[in-house]
Amino acid sequence: MLSPSPVVPVILAGGSGSRLWPVSRDSLPKQFQPLASERTLFQETLERVSDRSLFAAPLVLTHEDFRFFARRQAAEIGIDVTVALEPARRDSGPALIAAALIAQRLAGENCLVLALAADHVVLDHDRFVDACRTAALTASDGHIVTFGINPTEPRTSYGYIRTGAALEQAGAHAVDAFVEKPDAAVAARYVEEGYLWNSGNFLFPASLLIEEAERFEPEIVAAVREAVETANDDLGFIRLDAKAFGASPAKSIDYAVMERTNRAAVVAGNFRWSDIGSWDALHGLTPGDAAGNVTRGPVTLLDSTNSYVHSEGPLIAGIGLEGMSIVATEDAVLVMPSNRAQDVKPLVAKLKSERHNAASEHIKAHRPWGTYQTICRGDRFHVKKIVVEPGGRLSLQKHHHRAEHWIVVKGTAEVTLDDKVFEVRENESTYLPLGGVHRLANPGKIPLELIEVQTGSYLGEDDIVRFEDVYNRS
Repeated sequence: MLSPSPVVPVILAGGSGSRLWPVSRDSLPKQFQPLASERTLFQETLERVSDRSLFAAPLVLTHEDFRFFARRQAAEIGIDVTVALEPARRDSGPALIAAALIAQRLAGENCLVLALAADHVVLDHDRFVDACRTAALTASDGHIVTFGINPTEPRTSYGYIRTGAALEQAGAHAVDAFVEKPDAAVAARYVEEGYLWNSGNFLFPASLLIEEAERFEPEIVAAVREAVETANDDLGFIRLDAKAFGASPAKSIDYAVMERTNRAAVVAGNFRWSDIGSWDALHGLTPGDAAGNVTRGPVTLLDSTNSYVHSEGPLIAGIGLEGMSIVATEDAVLVMPSNRAQDVKPLVAKLKSERHNAASEHIKAHRPWGTYQTICRGDRFHVKKIVVEPGGRLSLQKHHHRAEHWIVVKGTAEVTLDDKVFEVRENESTYLPLGGVHRLANPGKIPLELIEVQTGSYLGEDDIVRFEDVYNRS
């Protein structure tokens, strides 16, 4: 069973995923992290659509901050992607309309689009591909298809779909109604009556989605069309016009189109699926021990049951845990009853209101050239470990309030300081005075590792004046 038109996978990879704090934060959200396997969720999503007999090369929509993550992680698994940048968050409606317009440019006016969230887990690959083939044929008959999931339990964290009349393709039905997230009693009734979970993933003809969106939300389509038509190339990324895209109303695709169109269809996915919207969801996807415990990282438990314990650094030793979730990173620890997992998002909001840096930022900061990580911080000093990948170059810059010492511990550094360019090798160091115009680069074949010691009256990351930057950062 072949699709009559190319299917362009569109991977939506711009979310923040605060419900999985402290692992997922604004600076590095869950889609770019390995939570369910050795691959990141984003990489797993790309691999899911790697069958080129059905799927074209993927189009990724993401935020400015994550563009190099997307390109690098795709390259790590040998998949070529086109990356488009959303200049502002306007919810899924404008994003999918932009994706449809770009997909038409890449694959033709008659292409089909498969829209997938980058942070979902699917455990039955072959069944997923079969559902996509059915959805592609259904979409080619003139439908916007959503994937409904057969419920395993009455979840209150998902929306539901009530199916209508059967369509020509076996396994496809018209959508009778989309219903909001229910309370526990209503969710139990929905499951009993055969409702499906709404996965929030879609397959549709690009032209049909645009046509229906123009019927219901012409203002959104006009703004997004202008943003796509005036997009520019930025280091190989498609950068949508910020002013035009920002003029679009923010609205989800469900409210903008799906709940209003008479062309909605649903294909039931018989694959195991989760949107990984909370720590208890991840607990439920991972096989546990005989006592129902799931552990990841350096964890030892004694007399504990039905608990989820995840560590990315410190050893966690637990005694007598029952129905608990503990998640630890190098700079933050979350402890809660597992049935309170839905309260993580308001907790993160409280942490942000209290100006805790760890609410949004990881201790290791990722940049296009590599990473830096705080080792020690004091009143007038800040010590970091910096790793520059081969070929990486920091911006040419200066600071008004700090001087820096660089000590190379691995590799070779190419240092620019005012009008001089010189190399600093392992076990050597150099000093960068306050106000000196400088740049760090790695000309070698292995990662460059160095220790940076900053000293001065103000050590904030905003004390940077950039003169040149190969990554086009402002």
